[in-house]
Amino acid sequence: MTPRVHTGGPRTPPTCPDVRHDHTVQLRWSDPDMLGHVNHARALALLEDARLAMVDGRPGGSLILARLEVDYLRQLYYRVGEQLAVSSWVTRLGTKSLTLRQELVQDGEVAIRADVVMVQFDYETDASRAMTDDERAHWSGYLEG
Repeated sequence: MTPRVHTGGPRTPPTCPDVRHDHTVQLRWSDPDMLGHVNHARALALLEDARLAMVDGRPGGSLILARLEVDYLRQLYYRVGEQLAVSSWVTRLGTKSLTLRQELVQDGEVAIRADVVMVQFDYETDASRAMTDDERAHWSGYLEG
């Protein structure tokens, strides 16, 4: 079963859902750049890890990324052994696509906020497709509101 937790600390805006997918991520020694903070492109891989964990063999897995909008709100720093959390939830559920909101937190503050549009995709026909009932049920479990 997908891990779901109650959230609601000071970093959580009042419009956010009470149920999210929380995923722990680990920074690597190679993630910081020469300025000492985590490179922006490396940080996107952490968000991708969290998205993949939301599916992980369950219905809803034939998705492609169609749009990625990212706000870098503060710098991320590598600290040996520190684990960070990425919270993810669905803000829009369409016929063929969905929008995820993701927040990566360090030191109790949101460092990165992303809105991600994912499209159900049929690789045999090379085209988008409608969600199945099982896929819709899976993603509805993360739907805000």
